[in-house]
Amino acid sequence: MAVMGLLMPVAGLIKVRYRGAKADIDSPFFKLHYRTSATFCFISCLLVTANDLIGSTIDCISGTIPGNVLNTYCWIMSTFSVPSKPGGVHGEDYAYQGVEPLGDPNDRVIHAYYQWVPFVLFFQGLLFYFPHWLWKTFEDRKLDKITSGLRGRTLSLDERKDQCSILVKYVTETFHMHNFYAFKYFICDILNFINVIVQIYMINAFLGGVFMAYGSDVLYWSESASETRTDPMIDVFPRITKCNFYKYGPSGTIERHDAMCVLALNIINEKIYVFLWFWYIILAVMTSLYLLYVLAVVAVPSMRRVMVERNAKFDIKLNRDKALKQKEKMDILMRKAQMGDWFVIFLLSKNLDSILFKEFIVQLADKLKTDA
Repeated sequence: MAVMGLLMPVAGLIKVRYRGAKADIDSPFFKLHYRTSATFCFISCLLVTANDLIGSTIDCISGTIPGNVLNTYCWIMSTFSVPSKPGGVHGEDYAYQGVEPLGDPNDRVIHAYYQWVPFVLFFQGLLFYFPHWLWKTFEDRKLDKITSGLRGRTLSLDERKDQCSILVKYVTETFHMHNFYAFKYFICDILNFINVIVQIYMINAFLGGVFMAYGSDVLYWSESASETRTDPMIDVFPRITKCNFYKYGPSGTIERHDAMCVLALNIINEKIYVFLWFWYIILAVMTSLYLLYVLAVVAVPSMRRVMVERNAKFDIKLNRDKALKQKEKMDILMRKAQMGDWFVIFLLSKNLDSILFKEFIVQLADKLKTDA
C-alpha cells in the first residue's frame, strides 16, 4: 500500500484515456518523451526515496562508534571505494569489490552523487515534460475548442454534419494563418531530441564520466568469465564502500576509525541507470528518424497528400467517376493549403473518426473551390 501511495501522484501521466476525452495535439513519438520517459523518471525518483523497500539507505559498521552517528556522518560526508587490482582473489586479497586495503590515498574513488540521485531523476522528468508543457502553452487548447462535440461518436449523423460545417467555416476563415502554429510544434519536437542528447551528457558528467560506456560495459561483463570479470554496476554504484571517521582520543590524539558501509539503495540506482542507458539510445534513434520523417513531410507535398488520403480512408478501388471526384478534392487542397493548414488538417484527422474526417475534407475542398 505504501508503494501504491507513492505512485499515485504520477498516475495521471500513465492513465488510459478514451478517445474523445481530450483533443490529441501531438504525435506518438512526442508521447514517448512526456509520458513514457517522464513517468519512468518520476517513478524512479519515488522508488529511490522509499526507504521501506530496502531498509536503511546506508548502514555502516565500526568497532566503537555508535551506528546512528556513523551512518549519518558517512552519508553526509560521502564514502569511497578502492578500485580492484587485477589478479586479486575475492576473500583473500580483498573482502568485497571496492573494499580492500588503501595504499595510495589518491587511488580511492569518492562516491557522493548517490545523495543527489532522487533530485537528478526528478529534474530529468521535468526536462522530459518541458517540451510538452511548452507546446500546451503555445497551443492554448485551440484544437480542443474547435473539435468540441466532434470527437467520439456522441452525436447523431445530422448533428455531426452540422458541427462539421462549423469546423469547415472556421478552417476556411483562418486559412493560411496556422504557419506559426505549426512552427511552434516543430520547435517543441526538436526540443525533445535536443533534450535526450543533453541528458545523456548531463548524466555522464553527474556519474563522473562513466555513463557513456555504462550499458556496453554491463553487456560485456555479463558475457565474461565469472572468475575474471568485474561488475561495472558495482564500480559505478557500489553496494559496499569504505568510510573513515576521525575523532579525538583520551589524550587528544586524533584516532581514525575505518568503517565499512552497505549502500542498499544502489541496487535500485544501478538498474535504473542501466535501463536509462538503453532507453536513451533507443529514444534518440527513434526521435531522429521521426524528425527525418517530419522533414520529408514538410519538403515533399505528395507525402502530405498520402497522409490525408489514408486518414480519410479514401478508397482507390472506387469506380472511375468517384475516384476522379476524390482526386479533384485532393488537388484543390494541394493547390490551396500551406504547411500550417496541412498541420491543422492532420491534427483534425487524429481527433475525428474516418467518416467525419472524410466529410470534413469534402466540405473543405468544396468551400475552397467556391471561394476561389
